[in-house]
Amino acid sequence: MGASALGDYRGHELWELPPNGQGLAALQMLRLLEGHDLSRADALTTHRMLEAKKLAYEDRARFYADPDFAATPVDELLSDDYTERRRALIDDRRASRAPAPGDPRLEHGDTVYLATADADGNLVSWIQSNYMGFGTGLVPAGCGFSLQNRGALFSLDPAHANVYAPGKRPFHTIIPAMLTRAGRPVLAFGVMGGAMQPQGHVQIVTGLLDRGLGVQEAGDAPRWRHEGSSEPTGERIADGGVVHLESGWPAEVARGLAERGHRIVIEPGGYGGYQAIAVDESQGRRVYRGASESRKDGCALGW
Repeated sequence: MGASALGDYRGHELWELPPNGQGLAALQMLRLLEGHDLSRADALTTHRMLEAKKLAYEDRARFYADPDFAATPVDELLSDDYTERRRALIDDRRASRAPAPGDPRLEHGDTVYLATADADGNLVSWIQSNYMGFGTGLVPAGCGFSLQNRGALFSLDPAHANVYAPGKRPFHTIIPAMLTRAGRPVLAFGVMGGAMQPQGHVQIVTGLLDRGLGVQEAGDAPRWRHEGSSEPTGERIADGGVVHLESGWPAEVARGLAERGHRIVIEPGGYGGYQAIAVDESQGRRVYRGASESRKDGCALGW
């Protein structure tokens, strides 16, 4: 797959980092959701998004690993046939408790996201994280930075695709993204926050393309976060996990999700941190719009 994993959604191309990263999960979620009308942020739409997350994260736990060591079936995971079979598992009336991965043939740290654009139309989508705390705590002589400790995200199960091996890259969570249309740039964006990142990407993309929100509005809209899915480090889902809702969601959405069997927690934090640069060339000239949400330190600057 080279430097990116690519998926189509609502006439746009979404560019994500491939395995050993988790960008493929955002593409799988959108593939599962694209057959639905997502223009309303109601309980049914949110339920479908949560169930799509659960299904995609089961595949994330089973298949995502360094492709030099494990044959991650990227094309199969994004195929029409596989997507239709997985979509059929979503029940609009109730939440799933212990979904299984298909067969197509981490959380305390500080992350920095940056998007930049120049007068020539070049865009960069970039993200960096040492993972836990200060990473390994090892500082190369004369460099002034510590080395990351993302080796913690290996599995120690010898039969697992993500098992530790010399020279192998561990599963990791940081996924800067790009959105294009007909090959032209539309958005450089990222949502920091470990396993929240694919969930955040899906909420940003559907906010922009399904709900018609602006680039800042899409970041400011209240978010959901699902926790408890199976993990590439070996943990398995057993009880359906927990749905965290940010303040700002209507009470009827929380009730509608609870009625479908989701366990709901209302809490203020943990929904990622979003920055973006949108490109508008619709009027015959290039206009940039920057966005930076209030959940995390950041700002949008132009000069």
